[in-house]
Amino acid sequence: MSRTLFKNARLLDPESGLDMQGAMLVDGARVLDIGPNVFVDAVQEDVHVVDCKGLCLAPGLVDMRVSTGEPGNEHIETLATAAQAAVAGGVTTFTCLPNTDPIVDDVAVLEFVERLGRDVGLVNIHSYAAATKGLGGKVMTELGLLHESGAVGFTDGGKAIAHPLVMRRLLSYAELFDTVIIQHPEMPEMVGSGVMNEGETATRLGLPGIPAVAEVMMIERDLRLVELTGGRLHFSCVSTAAAVDALRRAKASGLRVTADTAPPYFALTESAVVGYRTFAKLSPPLRTEEDRRAVIEGIADGTIDAIVSGHIPGDRDQKRLPFTQADFGGVGLETLLSVSLELMHNEQVPMLTILKALTQAPADLLKLPAGRLRKGHLADFILFDPNRAVRIDRDELRGKSRNTPFDERPVQGRVERTYRAGNLVFDIETSPVPERRRFPDA
Repeated sequence: MSRTLFKNARLLDPESGLDMQGAMLVDGARVLDIGPNVFVDAVQEDVHVVDCKGLCLAPGLVDMRVSTGEPGNEHIETLATAAQAAVAGGVTTFTCLPNTDPIVDDVAVLEFVERLGRDVGLVNIHSYAAATKGLGGKVMTELGLLHESGAVGFTDGGKAIAHPLVMRRLLSYAELFDTVIIQHPEMPEMVGSGVMNEGETATRLGLPGIPAVAEVMMIERDLRLVELTGGRLHFSCVSTAAAVDALRRAKASGLRVTADTAPPYFALTESAVVGYRTFAKLSPPLRTEEDRRAVIEGIADGTIDAIVSGHIPGDRDQKRLPFTQADFGGVGLETLLSVSLELMHNEQVPMLTILKALTQAPADLLKLPAGRLRKGHLADFILFDPNRAVRIDRDELRGKSRNTPFDERPVQGRVERTYRAGNLVFDIETSPVPERRRFPDA
């Protein structure tokens, strides 16, 4: 049977604004028809019918910020284990950061990563290339060759491109290929040895702080460079109220800037660090309640375009060190949708706005053919229950690493099934949870 009818679904498509009961007909790998009046004669033997029983049917999520350990640190995460985590979280397309070993700063390594991604097969895997050689921030990589070889954008990952002349050249050169530079907005000189947000909580814990202005200072500098060059710049993991305000003004003035954030920055605050919880040690650090609310407002009004997982798998031993010595980062692929849906349940952001930030917007930013339900497009989609109450348990995560800042958090929303190119790649009923010993508290 090549055709499958998914009936009795709540159809959700941010691009068209579709939000209604209906059905979707899939012919092989592509969407044949979708809407409230899709009907297939029940006597047709070549059509398989799936009763969705009222579940939400939405485009597969597109995650534009994922770190893996492959190549070089496969003990932390491989592309295959990241893909397993992705489909469990409803992600059908993700883009890898270039901070691997070796770094993705030449065509050979880029093609190697892309080939590994194709071999995995569960999800659509793309890769950024490094903006500077060795992520050193001094010498530009061969943007033209890397772009032609498939790099969907250029970034130094979790490192800021700190030198203003280098950033100016990157923006100018990238404009020739109409590609995007992705910046980690944090002034290194202001970060120093900081390990969490600067303020009362850091003082009380006796931990060195990172001032919130480190973020907006870098953003304000780069906005001037965008104005100068006309280039296209994307800021990742925006976390402060001042940064949201600066981006809102920049967009109003017509600058070609976009931004994303991650669930920790609208669902958690710096209080999550209390008790020296290294799983809550993130980069940028968790901020104040005022910042958290500002990030939510930024998502609601479109100042923040996309929501990413910011998935950074962690080495178990490196997360069990004292807080100042522990690595930054947390996993997020499997919790991306469920935590984001809190915005809807709290009546802060409408469902379609959340889904747009998780699907259509990141796909459009990277010019990927994903993130929408459209006739003729690949049938990459998910079925999810937005009201299913679950508790996040790091021992039930399917990725290789389990350093989630959301351990034991109650949420509403669970991915039931994930489809890629019309094929079922995840089913909550038949995909067993790995049997593991409890990861010691961190």
